Amino acid sequence: MLTLKPLRTEWVTLLASLYLLLGLNVFLWEHLEQLVAPGLPGLWLVLAFAVIMLFAFNLVLTLVAFRYVLKPLLIVLFMSGASAAYFMNQYGVLIDAGMFRNIAETNLAEVRDLLSLKFAGYLLLLGVLPSVLLWRAPIAYRSWHREILGKLVVGGACVVAVGSVALVNYQGLSSLFRNHHELRLMLTPSNIVGASFSYVSERVGTAARPFQSYGEDAKRDVAWQKHQRKSLTVLVVGESARADHFGVLGYTRDTTPNLAKEQGLLSFTDVHSCGTETAVSVPCMFSGMPRKDYDPRVAKNREGLLDILQRAGLAVQWRDNQSGCKGTCDRVQFIDVGKLKDAQWCASGECHDEILLQGLDALIDHLDQDTVLVLHQMGSHGPEYYKRYPAGSERFTPVCRSNALNQCSEEQIINGYDNTLAYTDQVLAGLIDTLRSKQAEVDTALIYLSDHGESLGEYNLFLHGTPYAIAPEQQKHVPLLLWFSDSYKADFAVDTDCLGKLRDAPLSQDNLFHSMLGLLQVHSAVYQPSLDLFASCRPWLAAQR
Repeated sequence: MLTLKPLRTEWVTLLASLYLLLGLNVFLWEHLEQLVAPGLPGLWLVLAFAVIMLFAFNLVLTLVAFRYVLKPLLIVLFMSGASAAYFMNQYGVLIDAGMFRNIAETNLAEVRDLLSLKFAGYLLLLGVLPSVLLWRAPIAYRSWHREILGKLVVGGACVVAVGSVALVNYQGLSSLFRNHHELRLMLTPSNIVGASFSYVSERVGTAARPFQSYGEDAKRDVAWQKHQRKSLTVLVVGESARADHFGVLGYTRDTTPNLAKEQGLLSFTDVHSCGTETAVSVPCMFSGMPRKDYDPRVAKNREGLLDILQRAGLAVQWRDNQSGCKGTCDRVQFIDVGKLKDAQWCASGECHDEILLQGLDALIDHLDQDTVLVLHQMGSHGPEYYKRYPAGSERFTPVCRSNALNQCSEEQIINGYDNTLAYTDQVLAGLIDTLRSKQAEVDTALIYLSDHGESLGEYNLFLHGTPYAIAPEQQKHVPLLLWFSDSYKADFAVDTDCLGKLRDAPLSQDNLFHSMLGLLQVHSAVYQPSLDLFASCRPWLAAQR
């Protein structure tokens, strides 16, 4: 039987650092190759970067290389690093606190969509195999004082090596790091460690904050007393819908044929999201905080738009066909339609978005209170776009039928994604038809706003969640659509001709909170007319607020 010679901790940490750097960072090295100048100067810069990272990794691992700590820690890094390597190589995602939040707050269906044999292969080859080898390898630990002395020597050598290489290559490396902040989010496993610490810090900070009321002075305008009918305002929160693929917003392919026929539909071409992932955008747009000041710790522990509307006397209901409302609907009526298991809309294991409209006729027919209904779509959530719509709604072919998007052609990916938008068109048009048919009895309105956009391979990125500062326009540019019944326009003083002139005005999800308060004529000190989309089209009403 083969007996392995025990290795000193110095060799274990060095070999582990080498593996982490080379085995789990293919995505980083491919990206670096595109950034540096070709030839020997670029190769030298990459080599300097690699040497610095190698000794930096070794320094950190040396400081924690104690019995009962080193092996478990390295196994965690190997397994988590293998997972990160898969998603970075497959989809071009970057690992930061936001991405870690997505992972922590996702649901089983979303996780299932991302699993594949290739993912299992990554875990097995890059995670399990080196972990088994490490676990079986004997390590020669010395007495504690000799271990400490050895760590001081190795640590000092690492510091000298890092400092020397950085000093010699200061100009090139400083320029590289200054102009390419994404590199720190690509470097595994430091990106995982940093993201996890940031997320845990955020959660701890959130838990330590007392819950705050917000907009406690909210009340409806006296104009409500003149309304002859009850009202239903439907806010549809889209998912992963990018504006540049909407036919009504100028996309060359007709992905919205039904909406294009709707008389009175208003569409806005220059709208941007608060974040690039649901866990940021949805709480942000309902929080009342602008993107530049958004703090998830505050949003989690403070009332938002739906609380204020409810306090003003409106009934509020949230229907969800996705991964929840991220805390925004915690104090209003919540219905998870995915749990209904409707045979017509949920036959494939997940529910298609038409289930959100189930029972809408009955709701309107028995409406006894002015109501705001929020519908949270599954929409265009990737990577398995072909699952987001019924088979009979597939308009563009061929489509990618795999979650390994980088293995599909550009045409297949775009066809699958565009089919999801065509299905959203079908859902929204059906919703408008229902609202229109009830306008004699109830004032009805529709507002559609997507949470964020989606990358379809541009810049070698797929899906969404890229840090906002470096995210491409495709992940931030979102559609905004409005439709109002004639009676709603009359009772709520909505001037659609005026609003139509704002089609190309620069807007964002910052506008939603204040526009909803303005539209529904809810008074509160937290309302800001400058962010109300409707204010400029009814100045006489804004002047009274």
